[in-house]
Amino acid sequence: MSVLLIEIGNTALKAAWADGNLLRKTMRYQGEKIMDYIATLLEKEKPDTLVMASVRDISPEDEAWIAGRCGQLVLIDRNHTAMLKAYGLPDYLTPDRGASLIAVKNLFKNKDCVVFDFGTTLSIDFLAADGTYEGGNISPGSRTRFKALNRYSRNLPLVNMPKTDKQYGTSLVSSIEAGVISGIKFEIDGYIASKPDSVVVFTGGDANYFAKQTSNSVFVVNNLVLMGLAAIAEDYDR
Repeated sequence: MSVLLIEIGNTALKAAWADGNLLRKTMRYQGEKIMDYIATLLEKEKPDTLVMASVRDISPEDEAWIAGRCGQLVLIDRNHTAMLKAYGLPDYLTPDRGASLIAVKNLFKNKDCVVFDFGTTLSIDFLAADGTYEGGNISPGSRTRFKALNRYSRNLPLVNMPKTDKQYGTSLVSSIEAGVISGIKFEIDGYIASKPDSVVVFTGGDANYFAKQTSNSVFVVNNLVLMGLAAIAEDYDR
């Protein structure tokens, strides 16, 4: 069976063909012509099942177009939340966040879990050992914090992620770097300390960066959303 997985996030699209829970090569597209890119994927091979999670709303016209080019379409966006509910997740979760939690449920069965997603936002979600979703929090991601300081403070420059780790700043730029990164590190350590016996999972664009910043034991899973979509495809076909 041919399965195509597509994740449309805030800044990029990621896709992969899957064999069961095994992902083949992951593809990434960052641009505005998302439907054109999806068309190129569907021209190469018609999937039996296409599972798509999108933080952007998919129009009825685009949904119908995609559905006509695959055997069955499973769409998860703001207007299609039935799949999240089927896994016991609240429908206010973004599709990518929900898919990540589905993956974690499969990867770490019978374990309490704390899931950190480092992207445009920093989301922290909590799963009980029986798979029950306990809730979660959202705060600005690292780059969002850098941009906010530059935008809302008159004399602060726009700073990027630092290459070296400093506890304290010794210049204007390094003060911003250390302030943002240390703030996130303290958040991470505080959440982990509140759930000391939990499995800690990092995902998202800055997951590897912050995994190096903490002394806690963590699992970094870079394609967690796609893995969740692969689990959905398997369950859907059953």
